[in-house]
Parts: sequence; C-alpha cells; structure tokens
Amino acid sequence: MTRPNFSVEQANRMLPLVRRIVEDVVVAHGAWQQAVGQFEVASNTNADDAVHFQRETERLAREIDGYLRELKELGVEFKGFEHGLIDFPSESAGRPIYLCWKLGESSVSHWHEVDAGFAGRKQLEMVENHTP
Repeated sequence: MTRPNFSVEQANRMLPLVRRIVEDVVVAHGAWQQAVGQFEVASNTNADDAVHFQRETERLAREIDGYLRELKELGVEFKGFEHGLIDFPSESAGRPIYLCWKLGESSVSHWHEVDAGFAGRKQLEMVENHTP
C-alpha cells in the first residue's frame, strides 16, 4: 500500500470525521481502562463479576480495534490515547513529514518530521521555511 500524502486542506476537510472517530476511541479506551481495573478487583473477590468484567474488557477492546481500523482505512495514523493524536502523512520539499492534530484542536495546525513525534511538533507556517 502506498503512503497517502495529505495536503493541509485535505486533512482539514477530513477532520470532522477523524475527530468523531478519535472521540469514540478516547471514550472507549477510558471505559476499557475502568473495566480492566474492575476485572482486577473482581478476580480476587468474585468470580461471577470477574467473568462479566473480562467480557466487557474484551468487547471494548474489539470496539477500539474497529475504530483504529477505520482511521487506518482513512489513511491517517493514530498515535496516542492520552491526547487523541493523529498524524496525516504528507510531504514537504520532497521529504515525508506528518501533519499533526490532537483532540481539542480546531484544525490541523502543526507538523513534525517522521522520526520526531509529538515532542517535535512545529507550527504549520514553519514547514515552508524548514529545510531538511
């Protein structure tokens, strides 16, 4: 599969759909974490509850996996449950980069080098002035 290259405009047009999926992922992940904790407690005290919470964690894991598949099918990369991070593959001056967005931001306004990650995020207007 070839790597898609999103323009800033394409990424922002796709953002309403991506935002909804990421919101679902983050909510489901929080519920999964809670169910895992309940399973751990119940596994030491109540076998029936433990079975219930085990099934719930498995259901939530499948739900999360489905959301992550949806994002992958859109050509974006999910990078983190904590911040709801998404990378849109792109390029600048002929080299691969990521347009970077996190849940809560109104638009795609950052980018980073492929190997830099979230810590290397820069404002989008800097991409034109950056040389590899």
